[in-house]
Amino acid sequence: MEVKTSLLDNMIGVGDMVLIEPLSEDTFIENLKKRFDHNEIYTYIGSVVISMNPYKSLPIYTAEKVEEYRNRNFYELSPHIYALADEAYRSLREQDKDQCILITGESGAGKTEASKFVMSYVAAVCGKGQEVNEVKEQLLQSNPVLEAFGNAKTVRNDNSSRFGKYMDIEFDFKGDPLGGVISNYLLEKSRVVKQPRGERNFHIFYQLLSGASDDTLKKLKLDRDFSKYNYLSLDSATVNGLDDAASFRTVRNAMQIVGFMEDEVQSILELVAAVLKLGNIEFKPESRCNGYDESRVKDKNDLKEMCELLGIEQSVLERAFSYRTVEAKMEKMSTTLNVAQAYYARDALAKNLYSRLFSWLVNRINESIKAQTKTRKKVMGVLDIYGFEIFEDNSFEQFIINYCNEKLQQIFIELTLREEQEEYVREGIEWTNIAYFNNAIICDLIENNKNGILAMLDEECLRPGTVTDETFLDKLNTVCAEHQHFESRQSKNSKFLTDHSLPHNCFRIQHYAGKVLYRVEGFVDKNNDLLYRDLSQAMYKAKHSLIKGLFPEGNPAKVNLKRPPTAGFQFRASVGTLMKNLLTKNPNYIRCIKPNDKKAAHIFTDSLVCHQVRYLGLMENVRVRRAGYAFRQAYEPCLERYKMLCKQTWPHWKGPARKGVEVLLTDLQVPAEEFAYGRSKIFIRNPRMLFSLEEKRRQCLQNLATLIQKIYRGWKCRTHFLLMKKSQVVVAAWYRRFAQQKKYQNIRSSALVFQSFIRGWKARKLLRELKHKKRCEKAVSTISAYWHGTQARRELKRLKEEARRKHSVAVIWAYWLGLKVRREYRKFFRANAGKKIYAFTIQRIMQKYFLGLKKTMPSMSPVDKSWPARPYGFLDRTHQELRRIFHLWRCKKYRSQFTEEKKATYKEKLAASELFKDKKALYPSSVGQPFKGDYVEITKNPKYQKLNSFVEDKVLLADMVSKINRANGKGAPRVFLLTKKSLFLADLKTGQVKASVPLPDLSSVSVSTQNDGFFALKLKEGSTSAAKGDFLLSSDRLIEIITKLHCIGATSADKNQIKIDISDEFLVQFKQDKVCVKFIQGTPKNGNGVACKRKNNRLLEVSVPSP
Repeated sequence: MEVKTSLLDNMIGVGDMVLIEPLSEDTFIENLKKRFDHNEIYTYIGSVVISMNPYKSLPIYTAEKVEEYRNRNFYELSPHIYALADEAYRSLREQDKDQCILITGESGAGKTEASKFVMSYVAAVCGKGQEVNEVKEQLLQSNPVLEAFGNAKTVRNDNSSRFGKYMDIEFDFKGDPLGGVISNYLLEKSRVVKQPRGERNFHIFYQLLSGASDDTLKKLKLDRDFSKYNYLSLDSATVNGLDDAASFRTVRNAMQIVGFMEDEVQSILELVAAVLKLGNIEFKPESRCNGYDESRVKDKNDLKEMCELLGIEQSVLERAFSYRTVEAKMEKMSTTLNVAQAYYARDALAKNLYSRLFSWLVNRINESIKAQTKTRKKVMGVLDIYGFEIFEDNSFEQFIINYCNEKLQQIFIELTLREEQEEYVREGIEWTNIAYFNNAIICDLIENNKNGILAMLDEECLRPGTVTDETFLDKLNTVCAEHQHFESRQSKNSKFLTDHSLPHNCFRIQHYAGKVLYRVEGFVDKNNDLLYRDLSQAMYKAKHSLIKGLFPEGNPAKVNLKRPPTAGFQFRASVGTLMKNLLTKNPNYIRCIKPNDKKAAHIFTDSLVCHQVRYLGLMENVRVRRAGYAFRQAYEPCLERYKMLCKQTWPHWKGPARKGVEVLLTDLQVPAEEFAYGRSKIFIRNPRMLFSLEEKRRQCLQNLATLIQKIYRGWKCRTHFLLMKKSQVVVAAWYRRFAQQKKYQNIRSSALVFQSFIRGWKARKLLRELKHKKRCEKAVSTISAYWHGTQARRELKRLKEEARRKHSVAVIWAYWLGLKVRREYRKFFRANAGKKIYAFTIQRIMQKYFLGLKKTMPSMSPVDKSWPARPYGFLDRTHQELRRIFHLWRCKKYRSQFTEEKKATYKEKLAASELFKDKKALYPSSVGQPFKGDYVEITKNPKYQKLNSFVEDKVLLADMVSKINRANGKGAPRVFLLTKKSLFLADLKTGQVKASVPLPDLSSVSVSTQNDGFFALKLKEGSTSAAKGDFLLSSDRLIEIITKLHCIGATSADKNQIKIDISDEFLVQFKQDKVCVKFIQGTPKNGNGVACKRKNNRLLEVSVPSP
């Protein structure tokens, strides 16, 4: 990447307009266009930066660019806004000079973006740290909040600032930001109630309706549809490239960073919603008996919702829209408002409400971002304010905006000339007065306390009687008729009587930037900015947290009969304060220019740019800078840049830099009137001389480049030759070494081959000798083996022959004995042959049966009922007996695996089967459920620790049951405990024992045959436990409870087995009364459960669901 070392390097056009030659308006515009076409949007006029809006993103604001311009001389690099920001910041930090950056230009020229770039650069180059970063973040995040409430879409700019902003950023002695203070000027509050065609209201209204959540809009009583609000224009409600919903989230986040509390944000949004609701209030005329019309609210719904948002009584605000109270000294009079006056009062309230909310926002931001320390601070001010405005229809707003620009132009010329004069005096160069247009006469025409236009407007507003815009114009025509910069058709100056470009209801002022025609319509009303006292007092009565502070004049205890200051007076005072503030600081200027009205990139409209150049006074600025010496530069960089033009200064000058520059200019024979020597700088009068030096430098650089190329090529060739020569020697040495190594390897390889052949021949000869010796030894062994084998075989043959003879004798003898036996027993064999064959056959069949049964035996599971089929009918009884024996055997094997605890469980299950199988409908569902015994974990649950300690014996069963009340049939939860000796009923919540019954006192248990859990514990008559009567209980584990009761009775010492009665109707003794419990099938009212209901004093009916 090419690095520039001067503004003059590789220039596109001229980077500094002071150096343009020849100087004219055409060459000025042409230079701007040439640079704009190459994306060079910044150009200098001395220390002033001209900024062209590119209407597109350019890669010139990166972190690398920040580092490139950091701590660099202003003219060292190509023009950039970062150069001006760096110059201002370094002057503030190193020279302890307060700075101000004045950014001007018309709407859409990029003033707001320019101020953001300045602030972001300063934030990037200043110190780091947690506190510093928080201050920087708060200063930067104040912009989105102010833009949302103070910017709007206009025909010229989608994000146009509709207020002037001046921010003082405060720094400590190190240059780290401490805080800031924001001042706002002239918010365009008329936009709240009316917008020109193609423009929008302030951004916050659209952002709120688009980005707020449904819940937030519901609280604010708003709807997302823009068309439902009269104050919002519909033709430009949505703007391409603007995401209102995302912007609303950004604003909420920025408010949080700046330091707004959540309730403050909610209050702000409520006021914004109230303004929207206020615009929907409409009025209708109502005739009175005195013949006058009185205004009345048409639809009170919006009025009601607005009053609810602000906490105002509806009747108070409604009266304020219908009546006006006028006070004068001791008199008070109430008059009715007609419809037109009511609409005026409504719009005035909306404008004042929004304007005061905006001022409160600025003050609230100042509270958050102000410096916390009281030490002396350095200040950098950034002014972003309206530029000069010339529209087709110019009114009061354009008048005071152009007045502010006149004041800024005046201070600009004064400060520029003062800066020039100070530099000349500082450098010891004679100062010559410069002729320029002084616009003080125009400022005096507007702001003179006696005959100024603003003073006469205030006087006309305060005058009793009928006051109109026409009377104001008449007064201007009378007082200002002879002023050379004032023009009116009705003035006494005869030259304007026939000027048809000047309407009768207008006047024209010749500003420094050109003539502007102002229409007087609305001047008086806008200057009065009148809000009826009734509305102020109604607002003061609001219960909303912000409203009272916004309308302090509504306090009845502090009624002030004096008229409030006019808008013109307030603006003139604030402009005066601003000018005093700017005069105490070192100024830096950024002049923003809009290249076209289409807001499109790559389009340059010459006429539009020329118009802006004129009213910004840029040509005047160039002429002021060129009136003396057009270019100045410090001696060191000047000598460094042009030293190659003189043999005495090239390549290194060892003396002082000024002496070197003198030698250089003397050698170049530059005329003495073309330059002057200052104390630290060389001053050049004419740009032509500078361009001549640049041309000579360019030629010299070309010659030097040629010389350097020649020397470099020679050096490169010599170096290459020496390298080749050295390489040849090295290659030759390495080759000779390789050749000798290869020759040695060949000789060594030949010797090894020869040796290997000799050793091989010797080895083969020795092998042949050894093989021959081995074969001789093997032949002897083989012959001997064969001989011994022959001898052995002969002996074996002899022995075998002898054995055969002996075996033959034995066989013959055996056959003879057998023949004798068969002859003797033949008659007995024939008589018993049938029985033996039958017995043998049966034996074989049984053997086959048992072997087949062995292969087809069933599994060892006791529940497996399979058994192989019998193969023969005569084995049927045997087959069944074997099946029975096998089943008993495998059951025994299965039982042998049981633990004692499991055996007890199965015994209980068996007892339950004997008691309830085919007798109780609930039994089948209990078969698959194991009997756990303790279902409430009485030993582990701390809630029942006291109950557990009360029971002495081991708890066999612990469960939750319901004790049925005889009075209403409802159940009360109880804990049921069963031990070997007693049963207990305890309270479920407290664990307190309610009843204790020894098992010997229990006579029987009654249950139904149905699918229910009801059971009755009947006590023996005369026992101690029978005093309170029997117990009627209900439990989901009825089968387990009764089975355990039965088993405990069977295993007791006295064998007192508890009787189990199973019947659908049984008697229960409740104290002195006997009650019949009857079970019926039906559908209970509470669904699928069992319901118990008392029918009379002697009957409890239990409804059980049908199976």
